[in-house]
Amino acid sequence: MSSSRRQHLKSLMLQIAQGVIEAEAIQAEEEKNRYMDENVPSLSVPGSMQELQELCKKLHQHIDTVDEQRYDTQSKVAKSDKEIEDLKIKLQDLKGKFRKPVLKRVRMSADAMLQALLGSKHKVSMDLRSNLKQVKKEVKDAADWRKNIEDKAGMDGRKKMFESDP
Repeated sequence: MSSSRRQHLKSLMLQIAQGVIEAEAIQAEEEKNRYMDENVPSLSVPGSMQELQELCKKLHQHIDTVDEQRYDTQSKVAKSDKEIEDLKIKLQDLKGKFRKPVLKRVRMSADAMLQALLGSKHKVSMDLRSNLKQVKKEVKDAADWRKNIEDKAGMDGRKKMFESDP
């Protein structure tokens, strides 16, 4: 299909769509006017004060009934929206399980992590190893453990073991 033919068809489709949109707008306006004529009576303003008060009372009663209807429809819409959300969740559950993304392991020092979290506020460096307590290992002789076993051997050793433990 040539580009001129394609352009001509596109312009025809746009003209038809524009005509349909205009027709829908006219129909919606006519429907609105018809609804207003049916449900909203023409306003006749009475001359006396008594008649004005009665008209106001009628209008207030009508406003109250409309508010009740509005509240009822709002509650129905909210309930149906909640049901729709619940059904969407059930549908997701039926389709399959959610897969958790695999997290990448990031090797980062404490200083770099604080710098990333706090930005320019981070001034103090945390050298965690410097705060650790230094522990010195005792070097025991090889003969020492043999002597300890020989002391505990036999009944005398067991007696010493129980006497030394509080």
